[in-house]
Amino acid sequence: MMPVGPLMIEHRLIERAIAVAAREADRLAEGGDPDPALLDRLCDFMRTYADRCHHGKEEGILFRDLDARELSPAHRRTMDELRAQHVQARVVVGRLQDAAAAVRGAAAPTPDQALRHLRSLAELYPPHIAKEDRAFFIPAMAYLTKPEQEAMLEQCYEFDRQFVHHTYGDVVEALEAEERARH
Repeated sequence: MMPVGPLMIEHRLIERAIAVAAREADRLAEGGDPDPALLDRLCDFMRTYADRCHHGKEEGILFRDLDARELSPAHRRTMDELRAQHVQARVVVGRLQDAAAAVRGAAAPTPDQALRHLRSLAELYPPHIAKEDRAFFIPAMAYLTKPEQEAMLEQCYEFDRQFVHHTYGDVVEALEAEERARH
């Protein structure tokens, strides 16, 4: 399997989450009240799975290795655009998290911000994923030898094996810091 294979499989799960975001945006547009618990879970998924895990492999392994190559101007430009879209997604998810907090704190739910940020995610991700899947990932493999691709795939697997330990190590460290701050 090419190292982009698992990334493309991960895209299918991200697409499903984005479909939930789009349906929630439609519901809010029809006058529904925002569901802060749904928004929180969606933000957690986007931050943890889509960004830290998935984008972590793209940026920290694939793009890192491709940065060392003499890419065509078109492929370099595409990779730069993909990185910029990752940054944009982080901003939108942060704003969606803020909107969820505002909804929880409001006497009357205000769906405007949540709707706007849900729509932003739903508009950003499908073309982003299509660009990676169809225009970048497979052509990018031509810059790597078969042994380099195999090593990259193993790095992706190792990233996944360690991810949960790093993630929840961070959670415990944050809990401990909060505990120290209370005392």
